[in-house]
Amino acid sequence: MNEDVLQPGDRCASSTNRNFAGRQGAGARTHLMSPAMVAAAAVAGHLTDVRSYLQQGEA
Repeated sequence: MNEDVLQPGDRCASSTNRNFAGRQGAGARTHLMSPAMVAAAAVAGHLTDVRSYLQQGEA
């Protein structure tokens, strides 16, 4: 864990195996997701569904 923190109201996509209140910043929201979902959110720049990046039939 590093010293970076989110601002109150910010949201974060994370593939960590645990979360607790205030871990990534007071008032921040952390969404625990699979690595594929986190990667899709990073590419999109917002929370999204990884299935939109898969070709039909691969999901």
